[in-house]
Amino acid sequence: MGPLQSLRHHWPEYLMEAWGLGMFMVSAGLVVMLMESATFPLHRTIADAGLRRAMIGIAMGLTAIGIIYSPWGKQSGAHLNPAVTLAFFRLGKVAAWDMLFYIAAQFIGGTLGVLLVWGLFGDGFAQPPVNYMATLPGAGGYWLAFAAELLISLALMLTVLFFMNRRGLEHMAGLAVGALVALFITFEMPLSGMSMNPARSFASAFSGGDWTYLWIYFSAPLLGMLAAVELGRPLKLNTVRMCAKLDHADDRRCIHCGYVPPSNSENHK
Repeated sequence: MGPLQSLRHHWPEYLMEAWGLGMFMVSAGLVVMLMESATFPLHRTIADAGLRRAMIGIAMGLTAIGIIYSPWGKQSGAHLNPAVTLAFFRLGKVAAWDMLFYIAAQFIGGTLGVLLVWGLFGDGFAQPPVNYMATLPGAGGYWLAFAAELLISLALMLTVLFFMNRRGLEHMAGLAVGALVALFITFEMPLSGMSMNPARSFASAFSGGDWTYLWIYFSAPLLGMLAAVELGRPLKLNTVRMCAKLDHADDRRCIHCGYVPPSNSENHK
């Protein structure tokens, strides 16, 4: 299928990917503002930075779960991340044009989400400590940030492949992703800002105009998730029975494996 055919027939899934990461970024912006901006009382009430990170982590883990198991998340597969899409492409589960349009949609959706939060809060969102939610290396420097991003991306994709290739667990992949997001924000964020997602980091860099460390967040997540694909081969984690979706619902079409739900239900249209 060529680019025009892909766009004509699969545009709803592309829109859903843009919506998914856009909503994730809007939620992140609101939560980070509530927790980290001095203009809100929660920042003053909860003095411990680690506790604030944990609360942000829980909120964003739940957000990820909500998006993955939403009707639109079930239809697109809720990749929300170019590195995830490229990993599934490497597995042969996503067509080339779908891969490219998914990635474009993720970048557009994430950027629009950050711009929307900026429009709502203005300088409070743009100035430190929120700083457009930019992902930046911590005190350990950029090589530690690179290593941390690579390792958490590797862990995330290995977890996804494990759950998707175990009968009885395949529908729990989204829960596992949400749990890892919460844990990584709580414990890894001081090292790299916790991205795992080139489109997420680009969205903040585009809004703030700071591209200095973007190379970390483009390269490390991609390398980590592609490494997970290769490590999964000897571990037999690379068959991906459930296609390229984090939750393969029976009432949603799948552009990746060609599944079409029964036509006798309005929800299947």
